[in-house]
Amino acid sequence: MQDLLMRCTLDSIFKVGFGIELHCLEGSSKEGTAFMKAFDESTALTYFRYVDPFWKLKRIFNLGSEASLKKYVKVIDDFVHQVISNKRRLQDEQKDVIDKEDILSRFLLESVKNPEEMNDKYLRDIILNFMIAGKDTSANTLSWFFYMLSKNPLIQEKVVQEVRDVVGNQVGEAKVDEFVENIIEETLERMHYLHAALTETLRLYPAVPIDGRCADVDDILPDGFRVRKGDNVNYITYAMGRMPYIWGNDANDFRPERWLENGIFQPESPFKFVAFHAGPRICLGKDFAYRQMKIVAMALLRFFRFKLADETKPVTCRTMFTLHIDGSLPMIAVPRTA
Repeated sequence: MQDLLMRCTLDSIFKVGFGIELHCLEGSSKEGTAFMKAFDESTALTYFRYVDPFWKLKRIFNLGSEASLKKYVKVIDDFVHQVISNKRRLQDEQKDVIDKEDILSRFLLESVKNPEEMNDKYLRDIILNFMIAGKDTSANTLSWFFYMLSKNPLIQEKVVQEVRDVVGNQVGEAKVDEFVENIIEETLERMHYLHAALTETLRLYPAVPIDGRCADVDDILPDGFRVRKGDNVNYITYAMGRMPYIWGNDANDFRPERWLENGIFQPESPFKFVAFHAGPRICLGKDFAYRQMKIVAMALLRFFRFKLADETKPVTCRTMFTLHIDGSLPMIAVPRTA
């Protein structure tokens, strides 16, 4: 399940962000699949540097994890530079076309004005930043979301009932593609219980389990602790979402109802629910992420009932920058007939 969702969000971010049909979900793009594997492994190996005191020596002598990382980075670089070259060539062929809606096209137009600073390396970094922000976070959250729905079948059925109430009961008639095409902004805004279930998932399984910021100036925290300019202040989002001190005695329970009042979603302060950070640097992609996750969840749950392939198998996390499920997440999807 996790692998399919990763492919789905990869296709999505390439389509929306870069105007490119990757077809990774269909499995028809070997280059895209290789890129996705290289990207995931590079992320894990880079994170491993925090606990490996010898990583710099390994990099110098091209040994072990650093040798593997170097190979994966080359796969990433080759793929991304090919994307940039193809996009630049396409723009040259369509000079009279005004439609430049995707992000990469806009950056390419700006790079013409400032080619030295906005070179291909700069554009590569832009693409990878959007990849990190738009692929892993949404896919991981959806993976944990379906895991929690499988562990709580009554909540899964509540979400499905809301989809039926808002969209209509047309499983026997409509196809998945037609169903998704009919989901509009107003429909998504009415999905309060689904929004609550996704938010509850993020509370227990935040996409970024550890986050932090660097102080620009000397400051004093609310508890009186002095922070000097340049100090890093880190917080563990994963732990904060499970603290009874913050969320009550049922902090470890998956209960979407905690976010609802008379059936309407009620957001908490972003300084309490910190999955998207808070303040002026709150996540720019928050609204896009919710829209993407709602659409995927609605389409899948309206047509399939999900349960774990092995209820006894423990599901744990993989140590990375984002909260991956370790290994795969085998699930059984049973078609809904009504």
